[in-house]
Amino acid sequence: MRCIIAGFPFDLVKAEVQDRMRGVKPEPVTGECVIISRRTYPVKQVGQVLTRQDRRDFTAEQITRAMTRLGFTCRPTPHVAAVTAAAVLSPLQAAAAMLGTPAYS
Repeated sequence: MRCIIAGFPFDLVKAEVQDRMRGVKPEPVTGECVIISRRTYPVKQVGQVLTRQDRRDFTAEQITRAMTRLGFTCRPTPHVAAVTAAAVLSPLQAAAAMLGTPAYS
Protein backbone atom coordinates (compact mmCIF):
# COMPACT_ATOMS: atom_id res chain seq x y z
CA MET A 1 0.00 0.00 0.00
CA ARG A 2 1.36 3.40 -0.95
CA CYS A 3 1.09 6.14 1.64
CA ILE A 4 2.60 9.56 2.27
CA ILE A 5 4.32 10.07 5.62
CA ALA A 6 6.03 13.38 6.38
CA GLY A 7 5.81 14.31 2.70
CA PHE A 8 7.61 11.19 1.47
CA PRO A 9 5.97 8.23 -0.34
CA PHE A 10 6.29 4.77 1.22
CA ASP A 11 5.16 1.38 -0.10
CA LEU A 12 4.14 -0.60 2.98
CA VAL A 13 3.10 -4.25 3.10
CA LYS A 14 1.72 -5.87 6.25
CA ALA A 15 4.21 -8.77 6.19
CA GLU A 16 7.16 -6.40 5.76
CA VAL A 17 5.99 -4.26 8.68
CA GLN A 18 5.80 -7.38 10.86
CA ASP A 19 9.29 -8.47 9.77
CA ARG A 20 10.85 -5.07 10.48
CA MET A 21 9.24 -4.86 13.93
CA ARG A 22 10.06 -8.47 14.88
CA GLY A 23 13.33 -7.79 16.72
CA VAL A 24 12.33 -4.41 18.11
CA LYS A 25 11.60 -4.19 21.84
CA PRO A 26 8.42 -2.14 22.49
CA GLU A 27 8.90 1.08 24.43
CA PRO A 28 6.46 1.99 27.21
CA VAL A 29 3.20 3.21 25.69
CA THR A 30 2.30 6.77 26.67
CA GLY A 31 0.24 7.79 23.64
CA GLU A 32 -1.45 6.15 20.70
CA CYS A 33 -0.37 2.56 20.06
CA VAL A 34 -0.51 -0.17 17.44
CA ILE A 35 -0.58 -3.93 17.97
CA ILE A 36 1.86 -5.82 15.74
CA SER A 37 2.37 -9.57 16.24
CA ARG A 38 0.75 -9.53 19.72
CA ARG A 39 3.05 -6.71 20.88
CA THR A 40 1.89 -3.19 21.61
CA TYR A 41 4.14 -0.46 20.20
CA PRO A 42 3.84 3.32 20.40
CA VAL A 43 2.92 4.58 16.91
CA LYS A 44 5.85 7.00 16.91
CA GLN A 45 8.28 4.11 17.50
CA VAL A 46 6.74 2.15 14.62
CA GLY A 47 6.93 5.21 12.38
CA GLN A 48 10.59 5.76 13.21
CA VAL A 49 11.50 2.13 12.44
CA LEU A 50 9.52 2.03 9.18
CA THR A 51 10.49 5.43 7.76
CA ARG A 52 13.95 5.87 9.35
CA GLN A 53 12.95 9.46 10.05
CA ASP A 54 13.06 11.43 13.27
CA ARG A 55 9.85 11.16 15.29
CA ARG A 56 9.33 14.91 15.04
CA ASP A 57 9.06 14.69 11.24
CA PHE A 58 5.72 12.86 11.15
CA THR A 59 2.51 12.78 13.17
CA ALA A 60 1.02 9.88 15.09
CA GLU A 61 -2.10 10.32 12.98
CA GLN A 62 -0.18 9.62 9.75
CA ILE A 63 1.23 6.36 11.14
CA THR A 64 -2.08 5.34 12.71
CA ARG A 65 -3.88 5.89 9.40
CA ALA A 66 -1.31 3.79 7.50
CA MET A 67 -1.31 0.96 10.06
CA THR A 68 -5.12 0.87 10.15
CA ARG A 69 -5.25 0.64 6.35
CA LEU A 70 -2.80 -2.30 6.52
CA GLY A 71 -5.12 -4.08 8.97
CA PHE A 72 -3.31 -3.56 12.27
CA THR A 73 -5.22 -2.71 15.43
CA CYS A 74 -4.57 0.84 16.60
CA ARG A 75 -5.66 2.17 19.97
CA PRO A 76 -5.94 5.69 21.37
CA THR A 77 -3.95 6.96 24.34
CA PRO A 78 -4.30 4.40 27.19
CA HIS A 79 -5.35 5.10 30.77
CA VAL A 80 -7.17 8.34 29.98
CA ALA A 81 -10.11 7.28 32.14
CA ALA A 82 -7.86 6.11 34.98
CA VAL A 83 -5.93 9.38 35.00
CA THR A 84 -9.14 11.40 34.97
CA ALA A 85 -10.67 9.26 37.72
CA ALA A 86 -7.53 9.44 39.84
CA ALA A 87 -7.55 13.25 39.62
CA VAL A 88 -11.08 13.39 41.07
CA LEU A 89 -11.07 10.43 43.47
CA SER A 90 -8.98 9.72 46.53
CA PRO A 91 -6.23 7.09 46.09
CA LEU A 92 -8.37 4.51 47.91
CA GLN A 93 -11.41 5.27 45.74
CA ALA A 94 -9.34 5.18 42.54
CA ALA A 95 -7.83 1.79 43.45
CA ALA A 96 -11.25 0.41 44.34
CA ALA A 97 -12.66 1.68 41.05
CA MET A 98 -9.88 -0.07 39.09
CA LEU A 99 -10.57 -3.31 40.94
CA GLY A 100 -14.34 -2.95 40.55
CA THR A 101 -15.02 -3.10 44.28
CA PRO A 102 -16.71 -0.54 46.53
CA ALA A 103 -14.43 1.75 48.52
CA TYR A 104 -15.03 1.95 52.25
CA SER A 105 -13.52 4.82 54.15
